[in-house]
Amino acid sequence: MLIAGAELEGRAPVDARLAGGRVVEIGRDLAARPGERVLEAGGGALLPGLHDHHLHLLALAAARDSLDCGPPQVQDRAALARALRAPRSGRGWLRGVGYHESVAGPLDRFALDAWLPDAPLRLQHRSGALWMLNSAGVERLGLDRGVDAPGVERGPDGRATGRLFRLDAWLRERLGSAPPPSLAAVGRELASYGVTGVTDCGADNAGPELALLASAVCRGELPQRVLLMGGEALPEPPASQAARIARGALKLMLVEAQLPEPAALEGRIAAAHAVGRPVAVHCVTRAELVFALAAFAAAGARAGDRIEHAAVAPPELLAPLAALGLCVVTQPHFVFERGDAYAADVEPRDHPWLYRARALLEAGVPLGGGSDAPFGDSDPWCAMRAAVERRSRGGLALGPDEALTPERALALFTTSAQAPGGPPRRVDVGAPADLCLLDAPWAVARRELASRGVRATWCAGRQVHEREPA
Repeated sequence: MLIAGAELEGRAPVDARLAGGRVVEIGRDLAARPGERVLEAGGGALLPGLHDHHLHLLALAAARDSLDCGPPQVQDRAALARALRAPRSGRGWLRGVGYHESVAGPLDRFALDAWLPDAPLRLQHRSGALWMLNSAGVERLGLDRGVDAPGVERGPDGRATGRLFRLDAWLRERLGSAPPPSLAAVGRELASYGVTGVTDCGADNAGPELALLASAVCRGELPQRVLLMGGEALPEPPASQAARIARGALKLMLVEAQLPEPAALEGRIAAAHAVGRPVAVHCVTRAELVFALAAFAAAGARAGDRIEHAAVAPPELLAPLAALGLCVVTQPHFVFERGDAYAADVEPRDHPWLYRARALLEAGVPLGGGSDAPFGDSDPWCAMRAAVERRSRGGLALGPDEALTPERALALFTTSAQAPGGPPRRVDVGAPADLCLLDAPWAVARRELASRGVRATWCAGRQVHEREPA
């Protein structure tokens, strides 16, 4: 293929030839070869394909087949009742996602029974850490008939409340062998945003998840390159698939209310490093970040180690982050999506330190961007826009001093999979043809930062998205 008349790094329109999955020639007035398709770019900016450094592919696919039960689609108790009572076929599980307490307060089986007393319901909190079941769901899982697990909440009478904490893998096992969700729609959706690579950050990823994702990649359902985090049991993909799917960091979850023994966390970090594997630690509170930094300081840090979210990063922790060489993968769109709830729920002293950006960069901390989809919007352009504007959905300014320029916001998603926050990738001869073409020059696109400006996307030289220019 020949991409003709594209803007490249601010240069006057040039042409780019793709062959064998790579960019093989860049120049002006390149002549089309016999049989070569030509796409007229019309001066639109040609960018490296975007990489989402933090999402959850299988959960995103499942969410597309689930009922949305949280903001902004569902804002209050009445709207939630309408959603749960909507007519549906079958008597199987109803799966809801995205719930937040701002809709109808904390929920347990009894609250859910008032809306859906008969069919089994499982409703996921938008944090991803909690599932809430109604009584029919509790019965279906046998939680009042001897079935138990750490994370099953029980009341003073010993009965299950219907609240399950951090039990995703256990719940999947109990639900049985339902067919896995198709990833084809997710692949198309991400391609429409210009996304050519993703890092899946599931802490429970192991052999079965690798097999599912590798199969979707091989079939072309998921055209993006995939870096897969997971636990110690996650194997290396076969060498034949290494160009499209690779094993990433050991993913470790920290939960402030249940922090592990320091020696245990340090041991897991050291063991991962001993086999050449980096470590990524989930940190959404001040205490979790302090605990993670202490563990890295004791065990040692290596290239590729990262902090996921760093949702609260007070000033005194920036220098330790930088000294350890840790990168942070942030989700700036949470300022927009959740900022109004943060203003009510987060301690006021921590408001300035929520999902920081500019201060981390100025402290020398490498910074990458991720969507955390489906727990956040999967569109990386929303995250870029939020990083620039730093306002909540309701218009509240949160950390305005943390705002980035559009160019720096774009760079959150153009660094390599293995080095978020490193040097942005470039469209150059010999580089992989993972590309995103906009329908306007960058000087125009930077003012809007919207995915509707994505004209075409190529993954490894194969065009996977095209939209006719307006």
